[in-house]
Amino acid sequence: MTIASDEADLADLVVARPEGLYCPPGDFYIDPWRPVDRAVITHAHSDHARFGHRHYLASKAGANVLLSRLPGISLQTLGYGERLDLNGTTVSLHPAGHVLGSAQVRIEHRGRVWVASGDYKLDPDPTCDAFEPVRCDTFITESTFGLPIYRWDAPQAVFDGVDSWWRHNAAEGRASVLFCYSFGKAQRVLASVDAGIGPIFCHGAVEPLNRAYRDAGVHLPPVRPVSEIPVKDKAAFRQALIVAPPSAQGSAWLKRFGDYSDAFASGWMRLRGARRRRGVDRGFVLSDHADWPSLQTAIQATGAERVIVTHGSVEPMVRWLREQGLEAGAFETQYGDDTVEADAAGADETAAARSVPLEFDQTAAEQAVSADDQGDAANPASRA
Repeated sequence: MTIASDEADLADLVVARPEGLYCPPGDFYIDPWRPVDRAVITHAHSDHARFGHRHYLASKAGANVLLSRLPGISLQTLGYGERLDLNGTTVSLHPAGHVLGSAQVRIEHRGRVWVASGDYKLDPDPTCDAFEPVRCDTFITESTFGLPIYRWDAPQAVFDGVDSWWRHNAAEGRASVLFCYSFGKAQRVLASVDAGIGPIFCHGAVEPLNRAYRDAGVHLPPVRPVSEIPVKDKAAFRQALIVAPPSAQGSAWLKRFGDYSDAFASGWMRLRGARRRRGVDRGFVLSDHADWPSLQTAIQATGAERVIVTHGSVEPMVRWLREQGLEAGAFETQYGDDTVEADAAGADETAAARSVPLEFDQTAAEQAVSADDQGDAANPASRA
């Protein structure tokens, strides 16, 4: 064996380049943010899947959603666990539990295994395949909610709260407007609420994604687009749940519903400061990302001795990993922009209404752990 081949055996299987995360032996990128020849896509959120690449590889489960967001791309798909040879590397995709079709990317080359997680969660979700731990030598992980304050309640408890809020509003003859991200969160909400409480409507940005989910075999209750109802017919919404993207908040579109109560569903609702700035009646803590304990559980389940963090609360996670005796570092990426999505599809409903979305970027989230939130962070009992 030559010195060159020895060095090749020891070289990292994934490195950070200006275009994105690159696999040198396989000559492909994972979720690149600049145009490349071959892109392996973990999921169809806009910060991970972008136009401009020559060839795309993604999970078969997520093909409908990806094509609905990036129509006309050259797409090759793999079933979960199916293996593909790319220039001498063996690539396979495994469920990440984040949204429909989300996948972890497993790369095997000369006896070494690396896994790039993309975004993931461990909580049950009826709209996508559950997270699958994949054993590896090096694990590349997100850390969107990588702070001890972020601990989620059981999903059913959250949806019971949503149902209770909706039921109360319906009894009062008031519409219930729930803001949540149009891809993933909206469909999870629709699949989990009690559809017997009243009619369900959705914003135009949500409907194309509902169709893609149904086409993929995901069961959703009957949902009508708001646009089907005459503008002056407010009575149709008096007992209804309306699911809308964050971009609709503060817009004239909301005047269609007459008397309404509004709420926001997001992991950021764990922070009281975030709830106040949103200015909604209710905040439901519901995330499609892993919370602090789940991040730890997922990382430990891989058996990896080296962990690389991509986005979110990077420094706290790296510090914790090193305290566990693991080799840990970080990649600088351009992920994490999906907290308020562009919602371009169907956005004509609110474009003329001059909606002003409020972005929850990581800096804002950390700043939101202010006086009243620090009490939660410092007191574990408050998170029970």
